[in-house]
Amino acid sequence: MTTLHTAAPAVILVVNAGSSSVKVSVYAVPEAAHGNADINPMLSAHGQIEGIGVAPRLRASMADGRVVADESFPQAQVADHDAAFRLVRLVLSVGLRDHPPVAIGHRVVHGGASYAQAVCIDDAVLEHLEALVPLAPLHQPQNLTAIRAVRQAMPELLQVACFDTAFHAGHDVLAQLMALPYAYFERGIRRYGFHGLSYEYIARRLRQVAPDLAEGRVVVAHLGNGASLCALRDGRSVDSTMGLTALDGLPMGTRCGALDPGALLWLAQQGMSAAEIQAMLYQESGLKGLSGVSSDMRALLASEAPRARLAVDFYAYRAAQEIGKLATTLGGLDALVFTAGIGANSPPVRARICEHLAGLFGITLDAGANGNNSQRISRDDSRVPVLVLPTDEEGMIALSTARILRDSGRL
Repeated sequence: MTTLHTAAPAVILVVNAGSSSVKVSVYAVPEAAHGNADINPMLSAHGQIEGIGVAPRLRASMADGRVVADESFPQAQVADHDAAFRLVRLVLSVGLRDHPPVAIGHRVVHGGASYAQAVCIDDAVLEHLEALVPLAPLHQPQNLTAIRAVRQAMPELLQVACFDTAFHAGHDVLAQLMALPYAYFERGIRRYGFHGLSYEYIARRLRQVAPDLAEGRVVVAHLGNGASLCALRDGRSVDSTMGLTALDGLPMGTRCGALDPGALLWLAQQGMSAAEIQAMLYQESGLKGLSGVSSDMRALLASEAPRARLAVDFYAYRAAQEIGKLATTLGGLDALVFTAGIGANSPPVRARICEHLAGLFGITLDAGANGNNSQRISRDDSRVPVLVLPTDEEGMIALSTARILRDSGRL
């Protein structure tokens, strides 16, 4: 593998452990950022394994696009997240031998009510995050597995937790409440919101590419295997479609989205255990459950199966409904932004969602711009501008980690 060449002495690793993937990125912090100057970590290399436990595939490349690894592995060789992390780290470590990392930043899905910003990880933090596993069983265990793997391999290395819930921490109480006895709210049973690292990046990016829109009322659609929407006002999160857990809101790849709680009571009355219900809601529902074909939007769009079409249509229908709901919260809509894997790369899905919104918001898409995944895909006569902005969760993690390093005097 090519050795990383950078003049910067400070190297940060970023780990983003998803439900079926592990991504590890290498960032260099420029010398100019050491002190009080603005920090702009620069991506040096990136590696990831997708399809963990199913069809593992490793890819690694340098920031200039040079591919240094692209290989598939037997299912048994990369059966879990611990094995995946060790493999990605092994590949990247060859290029890091001249510049060992000074810190590692982790995406952690659930921070609960205690963490409104990134924090250094110690035993107390790890214990608190472990207690939140039941609220994010598809992600939190993998996030913590990566943290423990680093502790075992590099115990002296500073680790930082960056939370998907933190960007939403300033929500008004009305956006946090559920109509349960208030004592449960006081115990932390509330709507938190997720995908905050993605939304924070989009809010920053929007100020760069469309500052006039960034100050207004914006709905951002983070559409991927996990999917949610966020209402922004002047770049701040006002509300989100996700709640206590990452199950709420939109239908997703394998997750159900919003559901009548009476359906869960019925399932329990039919004899299903809590573990069985949890597995169904997180792993067998959403696009996969509706279509009976796949959880992958690309496969559904290519399929001739009637239920595949039904799943895609329902996905677009629900997304449009929730966009309208958040626009009501904002008191109007000044811009709609699509991001994440489906949002940034699937013109047919964007078109179907916007068709539902045309009558209410006067949204009209430019078919050519939408087909090319252009930055602005709405027509000039569209009452609401529609943008496509790729997200960068890893970049936000690197930025938060670098700030902690600087503020603690380690840079």
